[in-house]
Amino acid sequence: MFVDEVDINVSAGHGGRGAISFRREKFIPRGGPDGGDGGAGGSVYLIASPHHNTLVSYRFHPDFAAGRGGNGEGSLRTGKSAKDIELPVPPGTVAYRIDEFGHAHQFADLVAIGDRVLAAKGGRGGRGNARFTSSTNRTPRRADTGDPGEEFKIRLRMKLLADVGIVGYPNVGKSTLIARVSAAKPKIADYPFTTLVPNLGVVALSDDRSFVMADVPGLIEGAHEGRGLGHRFLGHVERTKVLLHIVDVSEASGRDPVQDLEIIRHELMEYVPNADTLDPDDLPLASRPQVVAANRIDILGDPARLEALRAHAETLGLQFHAISAVTGEGVPELLETLWPYVAHVSAERALVRPPAPVPEAPNPRLDAADPSWADNGPDEAEPDEVGPDDPDA
Repeated sequence: MFVDEVDINVSAGHGGRGAISFRREKFIPRGGPDGGDGGAGGSVYLIASPHHNTLVSYRFHPDFAAGRGGNGEGSLRTGKSAKDIELPVPPGTVAYRIDEFGHAHQFADLVAIGDRVLAAKGGRGGRGNARFTSSTNRTPRRADTGDPGEEFKIRLRMKLLADVGIVGYPNVGKSTLIARVSAAKPKIADYPFTTLVPNLGVVALSDDRSFVMADVPGLIEGAHEGRGLGHRFLGHVERTKVLLHIVDVSEASGRDPVQDLEIIRHELMEYVPNADTLDPDDLPLASRPQVVAANRIDILGDPARLEALRAHAETLGLQFHAISAVTGEGVPELLETLWPYVAHVSAERALVRPPAPVPEAPNPRLDAADPSWADNGPDEAEPDEVGPDDPDA
């Protein structure tokens, strides 16, 4: 099952409680406080794994919680910190936090294998009463509870990492082409919407050159309004360096090939990457380099249809190739035309970004090395020194 978008719930562990304890030992009448700190709660991380190519494992198990830290104990013993948990996701996964209003805010883009990002931070352990000792408060009876761990609803959206994206109407030969030029085995049949999920294929050229090609389900007029399969799968070509239009020029389609090309270009202009986030600067797919391939010339009866599409592509400044995905005619030349875009188009066009830094939630407590740990703050009145009648001596 191909699943490219899921919502999950992640909960980091709470920090353990600090201990209130006093040293009781023979011949040591004023042992003083020795309560240890609580352990830190476990955090939740996302990591890009080469062993995953879909998010199906999260569809039926959407809840993940890290353990809480152990409580502090006497003799200055710190509680055990809980283990972090790592959730493997396919490379190319984008993570969003869902706020209380249902809005998605991107916080990570795991592009490369091994990318690791913090999804929910575990709570810090509470301070034991030994932390509150001062010259005026020798027997503090105060300890902190642990900080709560972060809890978020997270949306994971997978975007295929491909160099070339194939777009076009349904049943124009997109799957046939990717099956011919790569080892991919997509479903191929003579009816529309045969392809219901994206397919990836690695195209090998001479001189040890290669690139990744993605075939997405077909678009139709009005896809940006939800017709057909809509724009659901166009997210998988957001990272591509070049788009390849496959247009059926044969009479079998029953459509005008020039009009087909214009409709697909319009649908690309209507699609904006990351449209559910608050980033208005993303460029439409229509701004990418584009190449037009007129397919099914092996069954073309009227050459005027091919020449009309060629003239229109030249008017738009797009490179044009006439091919047959079935016989392979014109395909090698097409692949060589695509290669310079793959090799030289800038990374900005590819929209590949490093993982975004994860903002940490403000924590009222600073770490142990900070001098503010020694600030006891207002506390209940307690004896300055441990007297001989003090039961905690």
